[in-house]
Amino acid sequence: MGICRLGFLVGFVWFMAMDCMAQSNTHYYNFVLQQAQFTRLCETKTMLTVNGSFPGPTIHARRGDTIYVNVHNEGEHGVKQPRNPWSDGPENITQCPIQPGKNFTYEVILSNEEGTLWWHAHSDWSRATVHGAIVIAPALGTTYPFPAPDAEEIIIIGSWFKGDLKAIIDEALATGQAPEQSNSLTINGQPGDLYPCSAENTYRYRVNYGKTYLLRVINNVMNEEQFFGIAGHSLTVVGQDAAYIKPITTNYIMITPGQTMDILVSANQTPSDYYMASISFSDANAPIFDTTTTTAILQYNGNYTTPSAIPLPLLPRFDDSAAAESFTGRVRSLASKNHPINVPQSINRRLYITVALNKSPCTAATCAEGTRDAASMNNVSFEAKPIDILQAYYRSIDGVFDRDFPSEPPKYYNFTGNNMTGIDITTATGTKVKMLNYGESVEIVFQGTNLRAGMNHPIHLHGFSFYLVGTGKGNFNNVTDPKSYNLIDPPEINTVALPKSGWAAIRFIADNPGVWFIHCHLERHSSWGMDTVLIVRNGRTRATSMRPPPASLPSCS
Repeated sequence: MGICRLGFLVGFVWFMAMDCMAQSNTHYYNFVLQQAQFTRLCETKTMLTVNGSFPGPTIHARRGDTIYVNVHNEGEHGVKQPRNPWSDGPENITQCPIQPGKNFTYEVILSNEEGTLWWHAHSDWSRATVHGAIVIAPALGTTYPFPAPDAEEIIIIGSWFKGDLKAIIDEALATGQAPEQSNSLTINGQPGDLYPCSAENTYRYRVNYGKTYLLRVINNVMNEEQFFGIAGHSLTVVGQDAAYIKPITTNYIMITPGQTMDILVSANQTPSDYYMASISFSDANAPIFDTTTTTAILQYNGNYTTPSAIPLPLLPRFDDSAAAESFTGRVRSLASKNHPINVPQSINRRLYITVALNKSPCTAATCAEGTRDAASMNNVSFEAKPIDILQAYYRSIDGVFDRDFPSEPPKYYNFTGNNMTGIDITTATGTKVKMLNYGESVEIVFQGTNLRAGMNHPIHLHGFSFYLVGTGKGNFNNVTDPKSYNLIDPPEINTVALPKSGWAAIRFIADNPGVWFIHCHLERHSSWGMDTVLIVRNGRTRATSMRPPPASLPSCS
């Protein structure tokens, strides 16, 4: 691996936290980015980690706390960061990478988040190995809106690549071809019993009969959405993206990269071993995905004979769109007195954004063909510049970005039609942003397209949680479709699963001044340009304006 430069999303190894101080609302962590060796699938590789662990350390805090994470580069996700985009982390969007031998302290400001979030590197594809959980407990003097569990555990679904991650994406971008697939999925860093050289280290979670457990499930998979379940056990989903929801009882979940879910599981089955399992969900017309199954074991304490064949959960087929959409369609905000929501009822800024897989011209000698794989939003394939957009905006540096990201598609066609013959699939690169005024009520309708391959896309917005007020199939109709919106208890989330050949409408108030990244959370699509940036202008007061940059902000040299 070459010289490593890292940018972090909420970029946070061993940790010295002040959690032991009962009244403390400030926590301090030290993260050291360093190379470490790990053996999976019968092979050993050297890879980038935080504090030599995989997955990385867990950050613990309470609602409303502040976290300082000092990241040392010797070789995060969903927090709103009020007025503080300087600690958001995406490379060349809100900061330049932390150079080798340097460090940067991220200030993570929690507001109303409560539940589970995650941190991860946001540079190249390094989040595959540099990531971990953020557990946000209720504020002191309050409790969960459900009976307190007897214990809890973090479950991180991830990807394992035998090769070097940076080399994989660099080669793909140079040749214009799709990157190679992961070699396995993982649960808490282990592939599980169904892979070679893996059974001995399969992750096991021990439970006692009659107890209830809170599983904090995070999808850190690089390029696939996931189905997840536990054999013989019902799942009661009570939270998503650090916000409480009305409880959903189900046999499976569909969780996209970037999403987190809090799930109650009752250990009420005959004491034995039961598989937790996760498989990819991919409904693309031309599916390219990791087809393997990762497992962990829910292991009851007690005396019993381990079954010769541990049961697997019955999960939907890999391409079962109906099952995926059935689950996501059941999610509703808790919307209680203690956990209220504030859905914008009237809108004064509307955006209609198509997401598409494209091709773009490629004349480089490294390109395998005359075109390269590309992706876009409103037919603009995002291209980052050497100077990050946040600094360019704050310091009024010209030539870094343009302020003309289109509010609607530049060309209309039957976005979700089955016949794309005659439709131009090419796109042009650009560094275009959309400017918003502080306090505006914003509605964004994301429109899926069937260019090249229609599929479900997980779209993530930094800096905000938003309300998913509606989804549907086909092309969005701005007259009839809003009549079906849920403005009473829509889920408050930060990553939305945009359905294949369909649309998703979100609403939020632009009350967080700064520069905020929107991107598909399938890494190959983001790398191809399925991204854009929102800039929220300052309000009229100091309290509604961006904070000044920290003195130690990484340089762009």
